[in-house]
This record gives sequence, structure tokens and C-alpha cells, in this order.
Amino acid sequence: MSGTISGAAIVGGVCGQPIKHSMSPVIHNAWIAAAGLDAVYVPFAPAADRFETFVDGLRGGAVRGVNVTIPFKERALAMADTASDLARMAGAANLLLFAADGSVHADNTDGPGLLGAVETQAPGFDAKSAPVVILGAGGAARGAVAALLLAGAPEIRIVNRTLARAQELVDAFGAKVVAVEEAALPGLLADAGLVINATSLGLGGGEGPAADLSLTPKTAVVMDMVYKPLRTEFLRRAEAAGLRTVDGLEMLLRQAIPTFEAIYGVAPSADVDVRGLALTLLGEA
Repeated sequence: MSGTISGAAIVGGVCGQPIKHSMSPVIHNAWIAAAGLDAVYVPFAPAADRFETFVDGLRGGAVRGVNVTIPFKERALAMADTASDLARMAGAANLLLFAADGSVHADNTDGPGLLGAVETQAPGFDAKSAPVVILGAGGAARGAVAALLLAGAPEIRIVNRTLARAQELVDAFGAKVVAVEEAALPGLLADAGLVINATSLGLGGGEGPAADLSLTPKTAVVMDMVYKPLRTEFLRRAEAAGLRTVDGLEMLLRQAIPTFEAIYGVAPSADVDVRGLALTLLGEA
């Protein structure tokens, strides 16, 4: 955060449950300090059944905006008075902006963040070239589907423990999206160009989603939205199979850039090595 916080400080933050693992405060406060802003970015952990009350309490702009993470992204969109086209298409929001008149605007920077991360860590990847397999059907998956469809993905296969939940994405996005039971996953990997873990499995160092990544083509890219630890069990399996990987930290950094601009009104400084800072705190430097 900046050296001085006054009563006129611009306040932003991130809300989720749990939230203590989030690197967003580190990233945004480093950018704030570099810009010399009278501002701060803080974590919020509303109770799961009090999210709507939490959002209503922020109406009026005392807090300029908050990022939204698991498990609130779909509920965040429902609380908004207006929304960006991408948030509406995704059916989920990872950013809420609070105006002085009491209105709430929703946006979704997850999808652009995902595409930016893949472009950075797996250069040459072409979303149009092959089907995408997404493990999970929550708000993060919705943002990914919206962005990948706009990027020209020929088919997106949603694999979820609850098939009905995956079917909701088919209903929302149309014919290029298919819902598949977990038992059918092996048959979906043989021609996949991109495999994404959009669940919280692996957070904190546990096992990631069960998927035999050796079945994918050697040209495939594997991404994990989880970034703590950076090299998740899921990504280690992908590396063992000889596949290119994209970590969740890069996605977090890429989606954070438009978020910072929306909340604080300036672009973050490119001179700040926020990835290096995050890696140090993660013990990965």
C-alpha cells in the first residue's frame, strides 16, 4: 500500500471464502505504492450466506471496487445493476464496481486474463485449432468459456462431478459447449488442445482433478487456475507427460491489470515485478 492513507483514500479489495490464500492484495498494493496513490487494497471474507448483504453494504462508493473469487462469482453478477457484455455472456463476474449513486457494475476479466496467460507461457497456442476441456463448471469456468468462444474455440467440453451443473453452461452458451460426465474424461483428452483445471482442487497442495494427462497430444497445453502452490499436483502431472503448462499466477496477474485500472483509474506500472514478488511470497523464487 502507499505510505500515507488518508480519509480520502481509494479503497479496493477482493472477496471470497476462503480468502487468506489470495495474492491479490500483494499485487495491487505493490502497484499502489509504485504509483504513490492514496489508496489501499484489502481482503474481505463474507460468510457464504451473507454475500448479498456484504455487497449491499458497499453500495455508495466508500469502497470503489472489489474482485470476486470462489464461490461468489455468479452471485456477484446477480447483484449488479449493470454489467459488461463479457460478464453477461459468462454469467459470472469477478469484478464489482460501486458508484456514488449506489449502483453496482459487474465485469469479468477472468477470460482475458486466461488468454493472456496462455499467450505468455505457451506462445503459439491457437484457440481455434482444437477442442478445449474444462474441469469444473463454476464462475471461473464460465469466464473461460466466454473468452474461448470469442477466441474461436471449435468445441468446449465441460467435465463436472455434477452433470446437471455442467449442462447449465451448455444451456447458457449453446452448441459449441458440451457437458460430459467425469467417467467419460479419458475419451475427451485424445484430441484436446487445451485442458484447464477451473476447480479449487489442488489448492494448498492437495491432489488436483483426476485426469490422465498422458492421453493428450504432446502439442496440448495444460492450465491450472489454482496458483498456491504455483506448481500444483495437476501441473506436475502435465509436466511429467511432456506437456506445456500455464500456471494460475500468470492468469491472476493478467486479469489484475484491467481490474486495477477500473478501481484506481490508472494503469499499473510495468516497472513493478509483481510476479517476482508473488513468487517470493509463495516460496517459489
